[in-house]
Amino acid sequence: MKRFFAIISVLIVAACAPKNGPLPRGKASEALDKAMASYFQAVKDCGEDLHSIMVIQHGKVLAEKFFVPDTAHVLHSVSKTFTSTAVGFAISEGLLSLDDKIVDLFPESVPEGASDTLKRVTIRNLLTMNSGHGTDPTGSVRNKPGDWIKGFMEWPLEYEPGTNYCYNSLGTYVLSAAVQKVTGQKIVDYLDTRLWQPLGIEKPHWLESPAGINTGGWGLYLNTESMAKMGLCILNGGKFAGKQVIPADWVKEMSSYQVSSCPAGMSEAQMRESGTDPSTSDWLQGYGYQMWRCRHGAFRADGAYGQYIIILPEQDAVVVTTAQIGDMQEEINLIWDNILPALQ
Repeated sequence: MKRFFAIISVLIVAACAPKNGPLPRGKASEALDKAMASYFQAVKDCGEDLHSIMVIQHGKVLAEKFFVPDTAHVLHSVSKTFTSTAVGFAISEGLLSLDDKIVDLFPESVPEGASDTLKRVTIRNLLTMNSGHGTDPTGSVRNKPGDWIKGFMEWPLEYEPGTNYCYNSLGTYVLSAAVQKVTGQKIVDYLDTRLWQPLGIEKPHWLESPAGINTGGWGLYLNTESMAKMGLCILNGGKFAGKQVIPADWVKEMSSYQVSSCPAGMSEAQMRESGTDPSTSDWLQGYGYQMWRCRHGAFRADGAYGQYIIILPEQDAVVVTTAQIGDMQEEINLIWDNILPALQ
């Protein structure tokens, strides 16, 4: 009898699941109401410029607050997770593989006298920020005229690909270009029938390079509700509204620990000198395919100045924020300290 009622409950949830509209709303527990009040007071006390927050648990929005209108917000590096998703689709369709080499995908951009090291850089290396670079070429290359892919390949490789983590937004741009190369579509268009429409998201704006390629590592604009839909889809193993949207094996790989990590812009030596500690840092928990691992068994899409899609499998929950906050560790600490205990 218990099994019968469990099956009926699943069918009811599936029938009520959102198709193209907003996510369903639920009533927060007294504990969560108190937690949110404490959180907002802490945000105020810290002087954080929080723009929005949404807390989803068991498939329903239980708490939300907007300090600015919920219009499309720049996601910064949260964009990377969507680019990784596009790569996952292309791999599932047999158009790309993790072991494809970038010199083979872009022979027209390979510099003269390319090193054997460059010839070993793969899609997998780009996904895990392990291209072999010792410094991020993004700022230098994107601010100069010319082919960004060639600029990426010309940047000195100091390590064997796959052996050194170096946060690298331009590498994500190359992933975007790779998907466009094999599909004939910009990733914002490629994702339309595969992701945007199934999640009920209107096709968003995504910045492009001078070559007409979506920037990949940055430049995507979505509102908070759309970010929450993506988070809920990933939390559910790629399923949304009862349908498998993102391949389940890709969601698992994307969100799992693939390589060790350190904060963006820091080398391992700088990290040690700064005293950064894994017990207190959410940037030292490991990196997947364009997603960060977190403390508390969580993982996240992460963008500069406080854009987060935090997925908490143990709590069956998602927390989404948009903001303009410099200290992102402080921002996430307030979530751990105030909101997480009420989701247990």
